[in-house]
Amino acid sequence: MHWSRWGDPAKAQPLDESARGMVEMFVGPLVDVPTVELEQVVLPPVGLTADQVAGLAAITEVATDAESRIRRTRGKSTPDLLKLRAGDAGDAPDAVVRPGSHDDVVAVLAYAVEQRIAVVPFGGGTSVVGGLAARRDGFAGVVALDLARMKRLIAVDPESQTATMEPGLLGPEAEALVGEHGFTIGHFPQSFEYASIGGFAVTRSSGQSSSGYGRFDSLVVGLRVATPIGDLTSGSAPANAAGPDLRELVMGSEGAFGVVTEVTVRVRPLPAEKVYETWRFPSFTQGAAAMRVLRQEGIAPTVLRLSDELETMVNLADPASIGAAGDGGCLMVAGFEGTAAAVELRRSLVTARLTELGGTDLGVDEAWATGRYNGPYLRDSLLDLGILVETLETATFWSNLTRLYDGVKSALAASLPNPIVLCHISHVYDTGCSLYFTVAARVAGDPIAQWRAAKAAASDAMIDAGATITHHHAIGTDHKPWLAREIGPVGVEILRAVKERVDPTGILNPGILIP
Repeated sequence: MHWSRWGDPAKAQPLDESARGMVEMFVGPLVDVPTVELEQVVLPPVGLTADQVAGLAAITEVATDAESRIRRTRGKSTPDLLKLRAGDAGDAPDAVVRPGSHDDVVAVLAYAVEQRIAVVPFGGGTSVVGGLAARRDGFAGVVALDLARMKRLIAVDPESQTATMEPGLLGPEAEALVGEHGFTIGHFPQSFEYASIGGFAVTRSSGQSSSGYGRFDSLVVGLRVATPIGDLTSGSAPANAAGPDLRELVMGSEGAFGVVTEVTVRVRPLPAEKVYETWRFPSFTQGAAAMRVLRQEGIAPTVLRLSDELETMVNLADPASIGAAGDGGCLMVAGFEGTAAAVELRRSLVTARLTELGGTDLGVDEAWATGRYNGPYLRDSLLDLGILVETLETATFWSNLTRLYDGVKSALAASLPNPIVLCHISHVYDTGCSLYFTVAARVAGDPIAQWRAAKAAASDAMIDAGATITHHHAIGTDHKPWLAREIGPVGVEILRAVKERVDPTGILNPGILIP
C-alpha cells in the first residue's frame, strides 16, 4: 500500500469535475491541500541499541531503514493519514522484524521479554482505530512484528471443509490458495485487498458477504497463538462444552494477548454463479424492515446492503455503485452466490418477499460488486481538497435501530460544520443489524482535533443508545474509553487479568484494547 494513502497508488485519482461540483454543492469551494513526500517525513531516531538490533537479527530478518519504519507507522484511519501527510511519523517502530515461522515468533517474543521491547503484531496495516500505535513509555523500544513472510496454506480438509493457513496471507492471496482446491472463505470486507488473515481474526472482521457466509469470527474453528508464557492451541472439535471458548478470547484481542500464527477457518465450495441485483425502497425505515423480514424468515441473500436516502443520492461511500438514485428513496443491493439451482431458488423467494414488502426491482447490475473496494480511494481525493472524511460503525437490535440512527446523525451534525452524514446497513442478523456511517465536512482549524471531537460525540451517542461501540473495526486506542462503558468495570477487570497473566511484562501491543 501507499505509505500515506490507501491502497495501490496507481488506482488513486483526483475527483472529476462532476464529483467535485457535487461536493462543493454541500460544503462550498474546495482548496488544494499539500502533502509531504516520503523523504520529508520526520522520523525519531532508532531507540534500540545496536546490540538489541543484532540480537533480533540473530533470530530472523530485521530492518531499521527509514522507509520500512514509515510504512509500518500507525494504520489507515483519517487521523493516521493526516499525521503522515504532514510528515509526522512519531509513532514509527524502531525496527521491523519479519519472522518466517511460528518458532521465529516465539523466539522474538522471548527476546522482547528479556530486553523489555514492545512488540506490535503487523498484518496488512489497515487498522482504522489506532490499533498499531503502541505505548512506548517504560520500554527499551518498539518493534513491528511484520507477519508478511508467513503466507503458507498449511492444510486443506475437503471432507470437513476447513483450511489452515498462516496469518500473513492477504485476503486475495488466501482466496487464491483455497480456490485452487475448489473452495472460498467468503470473507470480503472493504479492506479485503490489503488486510490479512491474522488481522481478520484478531479484529473480529465482518465482510460484505457476511449475510451468507458469516462474520470472520464465526468462520474460525481453530487458532495457534504464541504468547510470552507459551503456546495456545484451540479448535479440537467443531463445538465443545470444555469451558469458555478460548478462541473467543483471542479473536478481537488485537495482538494484546498473543500473536496468532495459524488460523483454521471453515471454507465452502466456490460458487458456480453470482448474481447481484438492486432494489429501491421508499424509505430507509421500510428498507430496513424488509431486511429484517428476509433474515428472520431465513431467506436472506449472500449480500444484503441498504443505503439511506442521502447515501443513495450522493453515493459518496460507493461512487462506482449503481446510478439508480435519481428517483429518490433508498437503494438496496441483494447478492446471490452458490449453485445455479440454489441461486435461482433464493432469488425467487427474495423477489417475491421484497415485492410484497414494498420494494421495486431495478434488475441485475454488477457495478456494486466491481466497485466495492474503491471507497477508501475517494477519502484520499477528498482529503487532498481539505474535506475531512471518516467512517464509524456500530450495531444494535432491530427495535433500537431508529433511536441509534437518529442519535448518531444528530451528534455528528452538531459537532461538525455543515457535515454530509451518510449511512448504510451492510450486516444483518436475526436480532439486529449494523449501521455504517460515512461523514464528510470541511476542515476547520486542526483537522485531527476536529475529528476527535466529532468521533467522541458520535461514540457517546452509540453508548447512550445502548448500542456497541464497534461492530467490526475493533477497539485499538480510539475506542478504549467507550469499551469501558460498554463492558462495565467487571468486564474491564477480566481483560486486565488476562493481560497480566499471559503477558506479565506487558510487551504485546501496549496501550491497545485494555482500558
